[in-house]
Amino acid sequence: MRRTVRALAMLTLVACSSREAARQSATVTDTAKVSAAPVSTWCAQLPRAANAALPSVRTASDWFRVYQAAPGVFALVEADQYQEAISYLIVGTKKALMFDTGIGVVPIRPVVEALTTLPVTVVNSHSHYDHVGGNHEFDRVLTMNTPFTRTKMAGRPHEGLASEVGPESFCHGAPKGLDTASFRSMAWKSSGTIRDGSRIDLGGRVVEIVGAPGHTPDGIALLDRANGLLFTGDNFYDSTIWLYSQETNLDDYVASMTKLVALAPQLKQLLPAHNTASVSPDRLGAVLGAIMKLRNGTYTPRSESRGELTYDVDGVSFLTSRAALGNTPADSARR
Repeated sequence: MRRTVRALAMLTLVACSSREAARQSATVTDTAKVSAAPVSTWCAQLPRAANAALPSVRTASDWFRVYQAAPGVFALVEADQYQEAISYLIVGTKKALMFDTGIGVVPIRPVVEALTTLPVTVVNSHSHYDHVGGNHEFDRVLTMNTPFTRTKMAGRPHEGLASEVGPESFCHGAPKGLDTASFRSMAWKSSGTIRDGSRIDLGGRVVEIVGAPGHTPDGIALLDRANGLLFTGDNFYDSTIWLYSQETNLDDYVASMTKLVALAPQLKQLLPAHNTASVSPDRLGAVLGAIMKLRNGTYTPRSESRGELTYDVDGVSFLTSRAALGNTPADSARR
C-alpha cells in the first residue's frame, strides 16, 4: 500500500486525457499511445516512459494496460488509479504464476485467461489490499505463513477503502460497473504456504521466493534467476518508497534490501509492483545506501503531515514516520 487517506487528500488532480481505446485481441502490438494530458497532473505522466518502451499487448480490457515486460512475462498495469499497481503473469511451459492480483476494482482473471490457458497459481508480494484484490478469483493462492497474512485474508471493508475509489483517485473516472459507494476488498483463502527459498517450477522456468520483510512482515521478492529478473514487490519501485505503516519495520527492511542488493550483479531487470515494469538493478544499491544514511544521519524532511515525513536522500525519496524511524514496535497482532 503506497497511499493513505491522509496523503490522498493532499493530492491535487485535474482532468486528464481519455484512456486509450479498448483492446480487442491478445496479440503483441506497437507500444500503446495515449493522448497528452495536462502536465500539472500525475495522469500526464501516463504511460510512464519505461512502460511505453515495452511492447504493448492488446486485450479486451479497457482497464488493465498490458505490456510484455520480458519474454514470457506480462505486466498488468492499473495505470488509471493513483496506486498504479502492477501485477505480473509469468508463463512457463506447464504452469503460470500471477505475482499479485491488483486492487480489485476490475476482475483480473479474464485478462489472465486471455493471455494464457495454463493453470495459474497466485503468489503475493505482500498482503496489502492493493496487491490481493483479485485473489478471490483464483483457486490456488500460495502465501507466507504469518499472522499478518492471515488477518488480511478477511478482506477490507468499504470504510477503509473509500478513498481508493473516490473521484480524485482516477484519471478518467471509475471503471465501468464499479460501485464506488460499496467497494470493498474481498475475502480470499490460502491453498498452501511458501517460505524464503521456496522454488516453483512452471515448466522450463523456475522462480524462487526471496523472503523480504520490512514493508510488511510477509513481504517477499520473486527471483527468476535463469533470466536475471527480480520482481521486487513494494521493497522497491521507481517513486517515493512508502515505509510508514504500523507493520513496517526498518531493521527488517534494511536486512531485506541488503539481501536484494547481493543479487544485483546477476540481474538484468527489476520489475516493481507500482508505476514502472522495468528498472535497472543498480537502483537497489542506491536505495539501500539512502535508507541507511537516513537512519544514521540527521536529515530534514521535505514535508510532514500528521506524523508522516517525506525525505530526499541522494536522489531517493522515502515516506516514513517518526515511529518507524525510531523502531517503535508494531502492534503484535499485525506481525
